[in-house]
Parts: sequence; structure tokens; C-alpha cells
Amino acid sequence: MRMDLMEILVCPMCKGSLDLSVTAQDGDEIVAGSLRCRECGEVYPIEDTIPNMLPPSLRG
Repeated sequence: MRMDLMEILVCPMCKGSLDLSVTAQDGDEIVAGSLRCRECGEVYPIEDTIPNMLPPSLRG
């Protein structure tokens, strides 16, 4: 996930703002980490540069 995507991403559940937690980074590319919604608290994982923004019921 590119760092500049943080400007447009919102929580798919409530449209709240997201906080980024990075565990691995390559330049401005986030390789691993998570996105946490400031409003509802839902956490969305980032794995292999791809944020999983599916609602929790659809992840599997």
C-alpha cells in the first residue's frame, strides 16, 4: 500500500478516519501493518502491500 493512499482511505463500516500502524515498509510502500478506525475501532490488516478493507464478516 502506498503511503499517499491514507489521504483517501476511510473505514468501509462507518466511514471514519483510519490510523496507520506499520510493521514493515519499503520506501513509501507499506508492506505489512494495519489500519484502525478512529470511530468504530475496527482493524484492517495490511499484508504483502495489500490492505484488506473487507468488512469483518466477509474476511475469511
